[in-house]
Amino acid sequence: MWNFVSERWDQILFAAYQHLSLVVQCLLLATVLAVLIAVLTVRIPWLAGLANSVSAIGLTIPSFALIGLMISPLGFGPLPSVVVVTFFATLPILRNALVGLGGVPAETIEAARGLGMSRLRTLATVELPMAWPVIMSGIRISGQMVMGVAAVAAYVLGPGLGSFIFNGLARLGGANALNSVLVGVIGVVILALILDLALVGLSRLTIRRGIRV
Repeated sequence: MWNFVSERWDQILFAAYQHLSLVVQCLLLATVLAVLIAVLTVRIPWLAGLANSVSAIGLTIPSFALIGLMISPLGFGPLPSVVVVTFFATLPILRNALVGLGGVPAETIEAARGLGMSRLRTLATVELPMAWPVIMSGIRISGQMVMGVAAVAAYVLGPGLGSFIFNGLARLGGANALNSVLVGVIGVVILALILDLALVGLSRLTIRRGIRV
């Protein structure tokens, strides 16, 4: 195992960088999409219910099946990987964004509007800051979940540590096959821990002390 890692250290580091980069970029995109959808739907009960239902149903879709379906319209490479990882990343964040924004007291919003704030300013300075702890929890959940989904992206030649896992599985019983799988799996776990620690730090920086959960 040690020889396998030392001989391929540069490849492993580069694959780990690609894996983490894919997940972080998709998380950023998913956060923007989820918050935007939540803002547009949270005050309309049937739309909020529909968004919640879609997020719940979406989580039941097997990631391997979905990424396989992306081959026909999107081909191989980073694009189908980004689409699938972003899709799964959006779901937990959307649910938490709906809960967070829906939990902002109507009296608080009315008071802000009574002070002369516009709808957009109220959203930016009152609603989103109050909902942000719940949204941030969704981002952390999403980050852990899609770290594994990103590994499946190797099936369509996506970037990341999944290539070590799939290469090893394809050669099970052969030389270094198990080592390859272990490197991929352990690498994904380590990246998940690093990302979660980073998100905990981001939470402390972006959440007001009085409303931390």
